[in-house]
Amino acid sequence: MGKKPVYECIKRIFDLVFSLVAAVVLSPLLLIVAACIVAEDGFPVFYKPRRVGYRGKPVVVFKFRTMKNNADRLEETLTPEQLEEYKKNFKLEKDPRITKVGAFLRKTSLDELPQLFNIISGKLSLVGPRPVLQEETELYGEDRELLLSCKPGLTGLWQACGRSNVTYEDGARQALELRYVRERGFLLDLKILFWTVGAVVRMDGAK
Repeated sequence: MGKKPVYECIKRIFDLVFSLVAAVVLSPLLLIVAACIVAEDGFPVFYKPRRVGYRGKPVVVFKFRTMKNNADRLEETLTPEQLEEYKKNFKLEKDPRITKVGAFLRKTSLDELPQLFNIISGKLSLVGPRPVLQEETELYGEDRELLLSCKPGLTGLWQACGRSNVTYEDGARQALELRYVRERGFLLDLKILFWTVGAVVRMDGAK
């Protein structure tokens, strides 16, 4: 995939300005969400998973914690059937590890807001492929390098066009992410931002 220096430069400026303004404006909401998480399940407030970022470099992604404190102990918290489902799609239809506050945050996508700080630092962009686990990148086969040639985003075609309703199993998720990498540009980014607002309002595929 060829580089687009003018597009990438303007996109970075927009990412930085938008995220700084959003972080300031939304700071009261961020504090309220943090207080709700602590009230239900204690600290920590943030979940900081390691994901594969631009050109395969690791990136720590900031999210509001939506699961119980022992959620990473998969064998202890999931049934064999749930564990098998998780290994296929890296998600569960009905995840028993999610807290009550967490369920609300996921439905409204408020759990994603701390990623504004990842965007400010330059690790993520507003629009791009979803930051994924190392194991997930293997599902892209020979297109893995293409996927990682683009900075991951807070939102993207997958989030705007179905989220949990579009999975890896039939290749639909891979197709959406790779389509963005190949076709990315100002117009597509703007469309995705508008589509994302609509998807969040309708809570499409939010789980």
